Amino acid sequence: MSEDVIVECAVRLIGHHGAEALTVRRLGAALGCDPTAVYRYFRNTDDLLLAIADFLIGETLTGYRPGPDWVASLRELGLRVRDGHLRHPRVAIVAAARVTRRHNEFRAVELGVSLLLSAGFSPADAARYYHVFIDTVLAHAALEASYAALAPEVREADDRSWEETYRMLPAADYPAIGAVRPHLAAGMSGSPFEDVLDLLLESLARRV
Repeated sequence: MSEDVIVECAVRLIGHHGAEALTVRRLGAALGCDPTAVYRYFRNTDDLLLAIADFLIGETLTGYRPGPDWVASLRELGLRVRDGHLRHPRVAIVAAARVTRRHNEFRAVELGVSLLLSAGFSPADAARYYHVFIDTVLAHAALEASYAALAPEVREADDRSWEETYRMLPAADYPAIGAVRPHLAAGMSGSPFEDVLDLLLESLARRV
């Protein structure tokens, strides 16, 4: 038994059954131990959830090495965050908004702020724009994770709506939708994450 073993088990538990499955009783059963053993390592389930969120950050940073181009390095970091959320969508839904106050989060903040300082931003602006960057990335990554966690038939019905339901709307009542109707389904399909990330980084580059 160790913190890592408990966290990895909790990640699997949430991945299979959702965040509501994260109880000490179910965790103890999955670990094959008395549930109270978990309290030797974590004060409560929220403390465990913060460790899980930090695990997600650590997985994101595995193998990451920022290069000399700060824009490219931040872009890679953003893509890694999104990919990590999609690997564990049910975990990401409950973890994205948390401040873990743990080692991997410290590493991520250090890396992100260092890149912005290296670009030439002042300390105040580096802190400000890191906040803008990471919150934008986490928000969009969590949105994609929420979508990925939906049942397949629900995702399919939502996707079809852009082609079927919106095509039937009267142009007289919805002239803007009518004007873009031939492009709407294609425009709303897939993920806008990379477009959002590139727009943000282009804006930051102009502000140096």
